[in-house]
Amino acid sequence: MIDYKKSGVDIDKGNSFVKQIKPIVNSTKSKRVLEDIGSFAAFYDIKEFKKYNHPLLVSSTDGVGTKIKLCIAADRLEVAGYDLVAMNVNDIITTGATPLFFLDYFATSRLDIEAGKKVVKGIAKGCRDSEMSLVGGETAELPGFYKKDEFDLAGFSVGIVDKSKAITSKKIKSGDLLIGLPSSGPHSNGYSLIRKLFNTKEVKDYWYRYILQPTRIYVKDVLNLLDKGLDIKGMAHITGGGFYDNIERILPKDVNAIIDKSSWKIGKAFKEIQKRAKIRDEKMYRTFNMGIGFVLVLSKKEYQKMSIIKGMKSKFHIIGRIEKGRREVKII
Repeated sequence: MIDYKKSGVDIDKGNSFVKQIKPIVNSTKSKRVLEDIGSFAAFYDIKEFKKYNHPLLVSSTDGVGTKIKLCIAADRLEVAGYDLVAMNVNDIITTGATPLFFLDYFATSRLDIEAGKKVVKGIAKGCRDSEMSLVGGETAELPGFYKKDEFDLAGFSVGIVDKSKAITSKKIKSGDLLIGLPSSGPHSNGYSLIRKLFNTKEVKDYWYRYILQPTRIYVKDVLNLLDKGLDIKGMAHITGGGFYDNIERILPKDVNAIIDKSSWKIGKAFKEIQKRAKIRDEKMYRTFNMGIGFVLVLSKKEYQKMSIIKGMKSKFHIIGRIEKGRREVKII
């Protein structure tokens, strides 16, 4: 006889996993979450958002990519969970939206409860650092689809912004400044290349401190600036595609973005990656964030305000400018 459990899917273990992660998930919950984890769907009450004259919901979905493989090898599974949240909420806030809630999808070959709990702890910490609720998710055992001990993650986030305050980048014009917020490393991009350049042993012994840092979450810094009334014209999350693809997405058709790569210090990880890969600067800046994980577009006047606003956890500095052009990103 062969049943579902013998074929590789253990329903009882899955139910046990849900019970064990309940306290972790509930640590992120706000009073707006009406339904406890375990039902078919979650309820989120938006009645109290009376300050929004025309509320818009903002959504995002993303994953962690092959960084997960190095997280598994170096036993840094919390990093994978944290990154899942970061990659989503950093996209959400580019619109000026406040993150509300998050859901995850965790798929694995065979559920390891202790490993799964580490992942969920990372997700929960990311949600707390983003001041949003983890309202639920899905755990799937897919024997034969993933190799032993492998798993993949996907995340889904929802935020809210008043239509009058949504940041659309339409006001960006020549003379504006590009302000860079530092990254914590490569974040979650470029790891298909990184894994070819660094073997597992050297990652576990030394390089994890440079290439397996959690992706920085910029929510509190950005919302702090917006709450203080700073007029941010545009924001770009520097993810896959690096500077070229991500900054281009927010440019009007009649301007260029000029990035001065000498305006910040390039971190050790990126220097070592480029040395081992033997690739030109252009490819590096289109693959990696090179130490700048988030970019704001401000007028010169607004930048002066930013310099005196308190509460910023991240350092920041001018990394470039906006000029008349044809919607191109140039790195000099």
